Amino acid sequence: MAELGGPAATVSPGLRRWLAKWPPGDLPHGAAGAAVTIVLREGRKDVEVMLIERAVREDDLASGQVALPGGREEPTDPSVRATALRELEEEVGLRANDLAGAPVLVGVELATLFGIRVAVFASALGPSPGPVAPSPGEVAHIFWLPVSALDRVESVERTTKQGPRQVPAVVHDGHVLWGFTFRVLRQFFDRDDSGLPPDPTRPTAGGAP
Repeated sequence: MAELGGPAATVSPGLRRWLAKWPPGDLPHGAAGAAVTIVLREGRKDVEVMLIERAVREDDLASGQVALPGGREEPTDPSVRATALRELEEEVGLRANDLAGAPVLVGVELATLFGIRVAVFASALGPSPGPVAPSPGEVAHIFWLPVSALDRVESVERTTKQGPRQVPAVVHDGHVLWGFTFRVLRQFFDRDDSGLPPDPTRPTAGGAP
């Protein structure tokens, strides 16, 4: 397993605000079917989060969608955090030592499109990270979303498991953030969803969309 990142002391107060409330943690292999990582950095005017736009592929249910770097657990992954770190390196080229400390465990959420539980981790980009590079065939684009963009929510038609539906979304530089990743980031950054349009992709109390 790769070495974990540098000391958390390298994290700026602006980033530490979002990371400090989550304790360091991991989950044993098999506790979740997949894992994603929220990677933060200080932008010019705002905290920013790394997002990817998935490549268009017929065999991918999330083809062309905006997502957090991540993917399914492999049998050789010793833990769920190891899944998150492996996928981070595979999809965008960031290694564990490019991060400012070990990713913290934010929680586990149901991804209704895939019907699996997804562990959500978070970390800040380290002071001297290597270059990011999209995985050919998997990732079409890598971009950074300012956190303030999460406040500009609009209703957009998307194809869901129930067919075409209007969903709450954030549109940034032509990228449409909606569904699982939209909900995870709104929750992580303490946004109030009470005034948003209904989200047909949100799991119900019983776990179904």
